[in-house]
Amino acid sequence: MEHTLQRFFLEIAYDGTAYHGWQVQENAVSVQQKLNEALHKILRCPIETIGAGRTDTGVHAKQLFVHLDVPTDKIPDESRFLHSLNALLPYDIAVYRIIPVDQDAHARFDATERAYEYHVHLRKDPFKIHKSWQLRDLPDIVLMNEAATFLIGTQDFGCFSKSHTQVYTNICSITRAYWQETNEGLVFHITANRFLRNMVRAIVGTLLDIGLKKKAPESIRDIINSKDRAKAGTSVPAHGLYLTKVVYPYIDTAF
Repeated sequence: MEHTLQRFFLEIAYDGTAYHGWQVQENAVSVQQKLNEALHKILRCPIETIGAGRTDTGVHAKQLFVHLDVPTDKIPDESRFLHSLNALLPYDIAVYRIIPVDQDAHARFDATERAYEYHVHLRKDPFKIHKSWQLRDLPDIVLMNEAATFLIGTQDFGCFSKSHTQVYTNICSITRAYWQETNEGLVFHITANRFLRNMVRAIVGTLLDIGLKKKAPESIRDIINSKDRAKAGTSVPAHGLYLTKVVYPYIDTAF
C-alpha cells in the first residue's frame, strides 16, 4: 500500500570543520550524509534531503534549510522529533525547526536570497582555530568598502567562480557587500540571490588585496568585466566562511 507524502523544511546549523562540505559524496563524510542517516533511524524509512545549496569542506552554516518528504503515516510530533533527531546527530550539527510546506516547495530553487559572512582576526587566538582566518597585516577597511560598492547589482561574476563548474549562468544579483570592524577583527557581509562556486572566498581574497594596497579599489570593476578568474585574488581559506541566512517568500526565516 502506497502512502502519500508530506513535504517538510528543516532549519539546520553546523560547524563544518569535520566535514567534506554539505553534499553526500563517496569516500568522504558530509553533513547531508549524517542528517540522512539520523532521519532514516527516526522515521524508519529511506530519506533523501535537498539543501538550499552546497557548502564546501570546512565552511560553516548558521542557517541552512533542507526539504524532505515523509510518508503521512510517519509524520512526527514536532517536539519529540526535534529532540530525538538532535540526540542522534553529532554534536556539531543541530536542527532547530521542522516546517510543513506545500508539496512543490523546494529548498534550493525557491530561495530568493542567501547571506554569508567571512571572519578574519589579527592576533593569534586558540579559540578561533577553524572558525576565523588570522591575518598578519591589518587591511584598510575604507579601501575595501569602497571597492565593495562595485559588487552591488546584477552582473556576470564569472571572474570569482571556480573553473569548470556546470552552471547555467554566472549572473548574480548582489544587494549587500561591506566590511565591518569588530572587537576581534573584521567581518565581511554579502547577500545575493545566488552564489557561484567559491565566489565569496574569491571576492574576499580580492578585497583583501585592495585593503593591503596591492590593487586600487576601482580595479575590481575591471576584474569583473574581464570574466577571468586569473585576474581576481586568491581564494581565502574555507574555515572563515559562514552561510548565515536563506530567505524564502513563504516561511519566516528570521533568527
